[in-house]
Amino acid sequence: MDSAELSSSLRSVIAALHKGLRKQTSAAGTYSMTELETIGHLFRNPTLLPTELAALTRITTQSMSQILTKMEEQHVIKRTPSKEDKRKVLISLTTVGKKLVEKNLYEKDEWLKNEIERTLTDKERELLAKVLPVLNKLIEIK
Repeated sequence: MDSAELSSSLRSVIAALHKGLRKQTSAAGTYSMTELETIGHLFRNPTLLPTELAALTRITTQSMSQILTKMEEQHVIKRTPSKEDKRKVLISLTTVGKKLVEKNLYEKDEWLKNEIERTLTDKERELLAKVLPVLNKLIEIK
């Protein structure tokens, strides 16, 4: 298999696996993909400005404002005035928001664990474990 075929096959498999994982969270019916992505950014970055969240999710600041309003009403995020610049507001997850992320991660991990146990042989699981460092090389930030 040449590099073009390999990259196309890998992309296809990863996309299908990602789609399967997205379906495994109970929040998928409550929140859009952009909303879940926003929550994920806040989980990885304790505080962000609304403009930073809009840039990270590739949406307008107006759309981000609507998302943040919805999530604030649901007690998922909180807004805190910046100590350095009172015109700016920092966004962070509440305890409810952190628990939502932790639950989503658990649900996805459980689904994937069960699929691995159900569909792969011991040798295939060993092979998958060996290929993980190779796949990690592909996602390293350069």
